[in-house]
Amino acid sequence: MLTGPRPPSRRAFLFLWPLRLRNRVKLAGIEFEVLRKGTSKRRYLLIHGDEETARQVLRRHMKSNAGIAHLVTGHKREVALRGGLLDPNRMFSREGADRNLKLLNPDWTPARINASLDALDRGRGKLISALTPPPGGLLVAVHNNSHGYSVETEIPISDQVSLRDAANPHEFFLATDPSDFRILARSPYNAVLQNKAPREDDGSLSRLMAKRGARYANLEVALGKLDKQIEMLDWLERNLP
Repeated sequence: MLTGPRPPSRRAFLFLWPLRLRNRVKLAGIEFEVLRKGTSKRRYLLIHGDEETARQVLRRHMKSNAGIAHLVTGHKREVALRGGLLDPNRMFSREGADRNLKLLNPDWTPARINASLDALDRGRGKLISALTPPPGGLLVAVHNNSHGYSVETEIPISDQVSLRDAANPHEFFLATDPSDFRILARSPYNAVLQNKAPREDDGSLSRLMAKRGARYANLEVALGKLDKQIEMLDWLERNLP
């Protein structure tokens, strides 16, 4: 009598089950997909779920480049937090998260805001630890813009500026390390340096990395310009140590 392959036993299923979830992690209440390849001090991040061009670019990049990438699993710009909304790139400080929660949830009471801020405080350390590269490493965040944001927005709050592609202000690099900026400034693309702590903490990851002296590069490209973002990320990968 011919029989097909036996289904896995319950013990085997329980052994394999964690492996299926290994590429998902929840940090500060936000779920990320984690892509790992080889051994490298490179770290990558997609923080806004609606920036789908950047998601495609980062997925493609991780197929042939070593490092660890965290990609938010949601597909909206804001994430859900305790029944409200939060821009995840405003959660890297209590001050920035406070302003963003008040902006996006105007009907919330002070008590509800404080409870949410306390919850973020408890989870923020683990999130930052997962995203921060080891000494000498680099964190690369990929972003898309579609609401008027451009390098012109960043120029007034930047320490140095290089406009090699001024006709395309929506495509630019933002670096927190002066050495990285000097390299990016020699590229055919726009670049800004922000390595001094601002008077107002907006809760963004770039400001946190600048404050900590960590190497961080933000790649901004207009939504839908897939080939351009691939080109710029490849240039960064080849030229930054």
